[in-house]
Amino acid sequence: MRDELHHQFRRVAVVGTSGSGKTILAQRLAQHLGIPHVELDALHWGPNWTPAPLDVFRECVAQALSGDAWTTDGNYSHVRDIVWNRADAVVWLDYPLPVIMGRVIWRTLSRSITGEELWGGNRERLWGAFFSRDSIIWWALHTYRRRRREYPVLFCRPEYAHLNVVHLHSPRATREWLASIVQ
Repeated sequence: MRDELHHQFRRVAVVGTSGSGKTILAQRLAQHLGIPHVELDALHWGPNWTPAPLDVFRECVAQALSGDAWTTDGNYSHVRDIVWNRADAVVWLDYPLPVIMGRVIWRTLSRSITGEELWGGNRERLWGAFFSRDSIIWWALHTYRRRRREYPVLFCRPEYAHLNVVHLHSPRATREWLASIVQ
């Protein structure tokens, strides 16, 4: 059974609202399956929160996902065609809004207080996290409903019919699903 699951999940994209735990799940899945993890945020963000030019970002993503096995995380529509066309599975972390907001606020506070370095040497700042329209907290709140409407429609599109979609509604369901994959 494990070999069957191991083969089924060789190129996995993890999607969901900011703060849902995409990166952690993609990292854990990659570790348990013994495959590389590609973090799309790391390819997208340069110093001073400057996004990579679109052509550079697309090229970096295509190169990073050119292998036979990987996990990745992120919701970047500009590279969805690259990611999802290569993927054999998409795991959608579709948690309730209070769970998302609790997680994104806690993560942002923690990163701001510790000064954790993120992609491109960037750091989250308390002021920007809570009092800016560019805030990740605002972004999570703003995109939550859109993601919940958008993904079911995308999963029905013919170009994505090859994808095995795993729709997870809670952190507990995610833990249980991951445990079933790694046994």
